[in-house]
Amino acid sequence: MSEARSSVAIAPARQLAFETIRATFERDAHTERAFRQAADKGNVGGRERAQAQRLSFGTVQRRGTLDAALERLVDRPLREIDPPVLAGLRLGMYELLFADGTPDHAAVDQAVELVKRVGAAHASGFVNAVLRRAGREREALAQSLLSDDSTPEAAAVAHSAPLWLAQMWWRELGPEDARSLLAACNEPPELAFRVNTLRTDRDSVLTCLHDAGVAASGATYVAMDGMNRTGSEGVLALPEMIVVEGQTGDTVPQLVAAGELTPQSRGSAAVVEVLDPQPGEQILDLCAGPGIKTGQIAARMGDRGELISVENDPERAAEVAAQATRLGLRSVTVIEADATQAGMTGFDRVLLDAPCSDLGALASRPDARWRKSPATIERLVEVQAELLQRGLEALRPGGTLVYSTCTISKRENEERTDFEDSIQLRPDHDRTTGFFIGRRKRDDGAG
Repeated sequence: MSEARSSVAIAPARQLAFETIRATFERDAHTERAFRQAADKGNVGGRERAQAQRLSFGTVQRRGTLDAALERLVDRPLREIDPPVLAGLRLGMYELLFADGTPDHAAVDQAVELVKRVGAAHASGFVNAVLRRAGREREALAQSLLSDDSTPEAAAVAHSAPLWLAQMWWRELGPEDARSLLAACNEPPELAFRVNTLRTDRDSVLTCLHDAGVAASGATYVAMDGMNRTGSEGVLALPEMIVVEGQTGDTVPQLVAAGELTPQSRGSAAVVEVLDPQPGEQILDLCAGPGIKTGQIAARMGDRGELISVENDPERAAEVAAQATRLGLRSVTVIEADATQAGMTGFDRVLLDAPCSDLGALASRPDARWRKSPATIERLVEVQAELLQRGLEALRPGGTLVYSTCTISKRENEERTDFEDSIQLRPDHDRTTGFFIGRRKRDDGAG
C-alpha cells in the first residue's frame, strides 16, 4: 500500500550511492569495491555512475562533518538511529552541505524515499524533519562547522578527520601544515597515468589524447635536490607520466586496456624514479601487489634483466601477474610468499613499498581515514622494521634499497631507519599522493 502512495522516483545515482554508503558503514566493505560491485550489478554507467561516485565517496569521506551536523539537529545519539536511516540522513546532509548543484527539495525528498524503500517508512517523517531543518539552517551550520580549524578538535570536524589524526599531524607538522594537509585530503585526487614505454611513447599518447579532445599534459615532479637525477635543480623528472584534466572519455580506458597506459599517481611513479632500475639488473620488488610499480620497473629496465615480485596475498599476487600480462612483460617473475620470509640475496636493487597506514592517499580512498588508528601505526611499524631488514639482506654489497610508503607519519617514515636521502611528498604541496621515499645502500657484508 505504501508503495502505491509513493510518487517519488529514486534517481539511479542516489540509489547506487545509498547502497555504497550502507555497504561501507553497515558491512564494513571498502567503499571503492562496494561501489564498483553495485554499479556493475545495476548496470549503471555514464553520468549516473559518475554522480553516484561523487555522492557516495563524498558522503563517506565527509562522515565526520556530517555526523557533527546531525548531532546538532537530532535529540538522540547517532548510534541509536537505525543504520539505513542514518545512511539516508548522511547522504541527504552531504547533498545539502556540499553538493551545490542539488536543489534542497530533491536532496530531502530522495533521502526520505530511500529510507522508505528499505522498510523504514516509520522514520520517514523524522528524516524529512531533520533534513528540512538542515536546509533552513545550512548557513549557520556551515559557519559553525566548516569555518574554524584553529585547534585539532575543530579541524577534525571541519576537515572530516579522526581526532587522533588531526592531533598527530598537529604535533608532527605544526598547526599550519596540519591544517593545509587536512584540507587537501578532501580535494579531488589527481588523474595521472604512466605510459608503457615498451609499447609507445609519451608524445604519441598525448597526441592521441588531444586528438580525442582529452585535456592531458606531461608531468614533472618537484622533489628535494638530493634526489634530483634528470631534471633541473630541485626537479625530479617523470618522463613517462601524464596528467589528465577533466573527463577521460573513451580513449583513456581503451589505452589502459591495450596496455599502453596504467593509472598511477605521480607520487607513486617518483618511487621508481628514485630506485633508478637499469637494463640487465637483478631487482627485487617486495610487497609488490597490485603490480603498478612492478610494471614501471620492468619498463625502465627495457624488460631486460630479472625482476622478482614478491606478494603474500593471493589475490594481489594474481593482480601483479595480470599487470605483467597486460603490459607484455617477460622479465617479471611473481612469487606468492611472505616477504619477511623470502630469504633471497644478491640483488642490485630492492624496492620495499611497505604496508602502511595510507595517510597520504586519503583523497583517493574515502573510507581509509575511518579504518586507521594509532594502534594500526604501531602494528605496522613492527612489520616495516622486519621487512626493511629482509630487504637489506637481499642486496648485494653496494646495492641500493628504496623504502616507500604512501603515508605521512614520522613513526613509519623519518623515524624508520637511517637513509642517505629521503623525501616526504604531500598532497597539499605536491598535488599528488603523499609518498615517503627513502634510499640507502648496503655498504657491508651484513646489510
